[in-house]
Amino acid sequence: MELLNDMALFVEVAQARSFTRAAEASGVPNSTLSRRISALEKAIGLRLLHRTTRKVELTEAGQLYFERCRRIVDEARLAHEQLGEMQAQPSGVLRASLPVDFATIYLAPLISEFAGRYPGITFDFDLTPRRVDLVSEPFDVAIRMGELSDSNLVARLLARLSVRAYASPGYLARSGEPMHPSELEQHECLGFSKSGKWVLQRPSEVIEVNVGGRFQVNSVGMFRRLATLDLGIVLLPEQIVADDVAARRLKPILEAWQGRATPVYALTETRLLPAKTQRFIEFLQERLS
Repeated sequence: MELLNDMALFVEVAQARSFTRAAEASGVPNSTLSRRISALEKAIGLRLLHRTTRKVELTEAGQLYFERCRRIVDEARLAHEQLGEMQAQPSGVLRASLPVDFATIYLAPLISEFAGRYPGITFDFDLTPRRVDLVSEPFDVAIRMGELSDSNLVARLLARLSVRAYASPGYLARSGEPMHPSELEQHECLGFSKSGKWVLQRPSEVIEVNVGGRFQVNSVGMFRRLATLDLGIVLLPEQIVADDVAARRLKPILEAWQGRATPVYALTETRLLPAKTQRFIEFLQERLS
């Protein structure tokens, strides 16, 4: 147990790069902290930290030891927290990176419900399409849409969203309604600049169609809005356009056909998750499925 405590203190110092800041965070006096780390180095037989009057740096051995210790300490802390969940609601700041349009259009009502269920959790959301670094940046979880590139992150599939083609009544009245995917080549199709082709399928057939149009944008929310303004056809998940369909701003077309389902993932740096993050992922899995 004393070894685990010393490892936890070493992790505090390594993360803070300062004995003073680590002492403030852990509540252990600076002198005691220094003595315990020195005893740990003596027991291991290797120097873990370079100490100067201005800062603390990890040695090569210290960096390797820190990477292992951090996971061990996190697991021990989570074991205590998970037992505490029997008596207390999850709490703390949940820091999440979310896709801009999906979060604004679809996740916001779900987040409102989740916040009502867990009043002890506060939220720090970063809405961005960029690829965040969950190791070096202070995010608990990132929600991403689309197929993933290989990475060392832990990916949990939340849902596969059904994708269909939609257009506004005004556009269809002006340009006619396509009866087969091949006819999309003669229509204005709204999408990302890299799209170029849409793949549509039904139980007995898959077809790839070259599409194009006057508007190429990098925002789902933008080309969804353009579609409601009679400017073209969109291929989007049903959840994204549900409000527009209900309000008759858009209507499904080519109803026997579907696009490729869009996967939604929760990405974390580790499988060892605090209660606030675990509950958030479980909630989204429940609602999105």
